[in-house]
Amino acid sequence: MENKKQNGSIIAIITMMFLYAMISFVTNLAAPIGVVWKNQPEIGGSNLLGMMGNFMNFFAYLFMGIPAGKLLTKIGYKKTALLGIGVGFFGVLIQYLSGFPEGLTGFYVYLLGAFISGFSVCLLNTVVNPMLNLLGGGGNRGNQLNLIGGTLNSLSGTLTPMLVGALIGTVTASTKMADINLVLYIAMAVFACAFIILSFIPIKDPEMGKTDSNTVFEHSPWSFRHFVMGVIAIFVYVGVEVGIPGTLNFYISDATNGVGSMFANAATIGGFVAGTYWLLMLAGRLCSSFIADKVSSKTMMLCTTGLGMILILIAMFTPSSVTASMPLFTGSSFAMTEVPLSAILLVLCGLCTSIMWASIFNLATEGLGKYTAQASGIFMMMVVGGGVLPLVQNFIADNAGYMISYIVPLLAMAYMFYYALIGCKNVNKDIPVD
Repeated sequence: MENKKQNGSIIAIITMMFLYAMISFVTNLAAPIGVVWKNQPEIGGSNLLGMMGNFMNFFAYLFMGIPAGKLLTKIGYKKTALLGIGVGFFGVLIQYLSGFPEGLTGFYVYLLGAFISGFSVCLLNTVVNPMLNLLGGGGNRGNQLNLIGGTLNSLSGTLTPMLVGALIGTVTASTKMADINLVLYIAMAVFACAFIILSFIPIKDPEMGKTDSNTVFEHSPWSFRHFVMGVIAIFVYVGVEVGIPGTLNFYISDATNGVGSMFANAATIGGFVAGTYWLLMLAGRLCSSFIADKVSSKTMMLCTTGLGMILILIAMFTPSSVTASMPLFTGSSFAMTEVPLSAILLVLCGLCTSIMWASIFNLATEGLGKYTAQASGIFMMMVVGGGVLPLVQNFIADNAGYMISYIVPLLAMAYMFYYALIGCKNVNKDIPVD
């Protein structure tokens, strides 16, 4: 009986690991698929419209952030996870179907699919972390499972743009959604398998510490200045995390206004350059886990935002004619490939952004006590920044050029530096939090 229970837990853990990876997989489909859509004749090469799928994906967080937490309490972990998986399958299916209608109709169908996928990712984000902690029995084991899950999440984020780029090679006006159907088939298959497996696994919800729903707190997280400023920091952080590689993918893949004419398979190169950014995020998260108990969140934020601003500034003023080599898949094999030095500098920003979510969260929730749970729901809503800032950045890219558009993540980095230096100080310590 004990062995049966243990085997069930192992299967559940593996399923959650797949879901952790799928969160990043579905999210990171937006930028490379956007490369396909922006080159359609009806879109006219607009980076702004090409980034709309990414915007719709993150826009869903604004509506689902707080309801997802309430849903978790009402129907439990397993049912919330199953709902998220089902919604995710449906969202990817709609994206697949968008390849059939002609012209703008297909684009609108794709945006609907991206929006529904955003609901799924928000639900899964809400449930996967605490579920892995539960399956690991809490403590160090639960934290270890979440670290492994986070690593798989980053690995999936690395491989997604690479896989899509390798499938489509060079994007032209004749490139269609059907050219990346294999990726969507994989996504739907994993969602379907995860739903079936999880349906048969008994998972007991933890004691959630039920409270009287009529309880009214005297204050809220919004009563704390450092939390309010932290909310803004999370909003701009997610925009930076997504906007740097997403716009870089467009830049490398664009043979007209970008540097795509330098490469035979521009979309492949662009996908692997963007994927390298996510790979460095993985490396940064892994390395930072060894020093997080010795170096404060404030110190890490100051160092990484400072370095990030320097890298972006140098990249913005480095001509595209200045190149350097990096290992990339060129369409047939891996080889050292000449790319603009500015692209490499932006890729290195992945090391900087890797630690920012956890650090900002720690700084913003410090001293909140009983208001921490409510603060977590608000933070989930602010993930919408991953849709808004890249949209603004690509509007600038359309009208002023790709490198000029990096003024958006530069200003966001500057704000996060200010937050770590001054804004994170809790000046409302007189508010009772017990």
